Order: sequence, then C-alpha cells, then structure tokens
Amino acid sequence: MAFIETIPAEHAVDDVKAMYERQFLHYGYVPNYAFVFCHRPEVMKRWAELQSGIKRHMDKRRFELVTFAAAHALRSTLCSLAHGKALTEFLSPADVMAIARGEAPKSLTDAEAAMLEFARKVARDASSVTAGDVERLKSLGLTDAEIFDITATAAARAFWTKVIESLGVEADAPFLAMDRDFRDALTAGRPVVAVDDPAGTGKLAEQRARDAIRK
Repeated sequence: MAFIETIPAEHAVDDVKAMYERQFLHYGYVPNYAFVFCHRPEVMKRWAELQSGIKRHMDKRRFELVTFAAAHALRSTLCSLAHGKALTEFLSPADVMAIARGEAPKSLTDAEAAMLEFARKVARDASSVTAGDVERLKSLGLTDAEIFDITATAAARAFWTKVIESLGVEADAPFLAMDRDFRDALTAGRPVVAVDDPAGTGKLAEQRARDAIRK
C-alpha cells in the first residue's frame, strides 16, 4: 500500500480514526492515500482546509481542468486518474485523453487552453513563468484574482502529488476498474498495477476496514 508503515483502520484511535471516518463517509472506503497521513492527521486536516479555501472561488470545471493539467505535468498517475475522471462530468473521455497528450480539444475555450498551459508551467518549473504568461491570461479575460486561484491550484497539487508519490501510495480499486484505454492514456508516472488476489484477501481486508470504521 505504501513505502512506510501505516495504521490499519481497525487499530486507529482518536484523530487518526476521525480522519479515516471522514474519508470513509466521503468515498465509501478509506483511500490508500489517507493511510500515509496516519502519522500526522493534522496535516491532512490543514490540506483539506487549503483545498476548500482555493476551490471556494472557482467553479468545478475550472478547478478540475487546472488540477488535472498540473497533476499530469507532475507525473502523478493517481491524481491524473482521479481528476481526469472528474473532468468527464464536463468533457468527453476522448477530450480528457487529448488534454493528457498536451492537445487543446475544441470543447475548451481559448482561455481554458491557456490556463492548461499556464498550470503545466507552474507545476513543472514555476521559475520559468514570465510576466508575458500572466499577460496572456489577462488578454483572454482572466482577472488578477482568477490568475492567483489558478496558480494556487497548480502549486497546491505539487505538494499533494509529491507526498503520495514519494511514499509509494498504491491505486485504489476504483482506478483498476476504469476503462483500460482511458487509464493507460492518463498514466503519467507510476503504472497502475493490479495485484493478483485469488484468495480474495484484498476484499477481506477492505471489508475489515469498513467494519472497523463503522464501530
């Protein structure tokens, strides 16, 4: 599940148990990334607050576009898959895959296409961003506040991806159930590997985690 030892749901107490419960209530299971925060649950809480503060000023489509572009540029397969899937609420899977290839499908506005380029640049090398990059966004109708929001979204994604990728967080079952072509197209870094489990031990462990959270 990760490169470090983590606390199983059935052994969690206090703040760690509360963190697992929040994740379970949101997803219906405890995502693998949550377990690596068991040693510092307050960091997860602060991350959630940061995300909430950033997202408050953006519509969902823009947030997901920028987050996906940054995650893919940062070569985080898990974040690319999660936010690529979220983008299919607004775009076709084919268009999401096109964005992953660095293209700008016709379903995007000129401003959105520019936002993607800007987000990738922030994620890959923020020091390479120039005043001209910002002026281009302004010329397409974006305000200074909106440009800040886009920048903060991409920069925050860098923190998150570097934590989960550095600690070897593995894919959760929903990623493995995705359409194979879509999953392969959005694989930006570590491959998603399905672990053979003929005895069903993974399902048993998942059920035990669910039972532990419900107690």
